Amino acid sequence: MTLVPRWAVLTSGCAPAVLIGGWALGASVQPAGYNAMVESISALAAQGAVDSWLMTGALFALGASYFTTALGLRAAATPGRVALACAGVASILVALSPEPAGGTSLRHLVTTGIGFTLLALFPVLAAEGETSPVWALRPTTGYAVTALMTAGAGWFLFELHGHGAAGLAERILTGAQASWPLIVAVACLAPARRHELSPLRGVESVDGVRHR
Repeated sequence: MTLVPRWAVLTSGCAPAVLIGGWALGASVQPAGYNAMVESISALAAQGAVDSWLMTGALFALGASYFTTALGLRAAATPGRVALACAGVASILVALSPEPAGGTSLRHLVTTGIGFTLLALFPVLAAEGETSPVWALRPTTGYAVTALMTAGAGWFLFELHGHGAAGLAERILTGAQASWPLIVAVACLAPARRHELSPLRGVESVDGVRHR
C-alpha cells in the first residue's frame, strides 16, 4: 500500500530547503545595512537588490516543488492537491513579478497574497476524514494548522505596518507553509510502512502456502 511515492517526499523536502537557502544566501550578499528581521523576502528578489537572481531562482524552485509534490500526494484530498499546485504556480508568478526598487507593485501584492492564501488553506483542503490513517490528513489537524497559519499571516500584516519585525514574521510563516507538505508526505509513509511490516503479510504456513 503506497500512499505517496518516495519522490514526492524528496520534492516536498526541496521546498523548505530552497526557500530557506535562498533567503539565507540572498541576505548574505546584501550591503551591511540589510536587516533580515525587518526586510521582507521579496526585497531580496527586488529590482536593484544585490544578486537578486538567488532569491528569484529559489522562488522558481519553490514553485516547482509545490507543483510536483501536489502530483505525488495521492493520499490527500483533491481540493488540497489543486490548492498546492496553484500555490506553486503563484510562487513562479511572484518570481516573475519582482518589486520595483524601493517600493512594490500591484501584481506582486496580488500574486504573493494568492500564494499565502492557498498555502494557508492547503492543510484543511487536503484533509480526508477523521478515520484517515494519516494523522496529518485528518480534519482536526487541518483546521488547527490552517488556523495557526492564518494567525501567522495576521502577525505578518501587523508587523508590516510599521511595527518592525515583518521580516521575521514572514520567514516564520513562509517556512511553516513550505514545511507542511513535507510533514504530510512523511506522515503518509507511516501507514505504508506498518502495512509492509504486518505479521499477516507474506507469512507462510508449514504447508508452504502463503497466507494474507
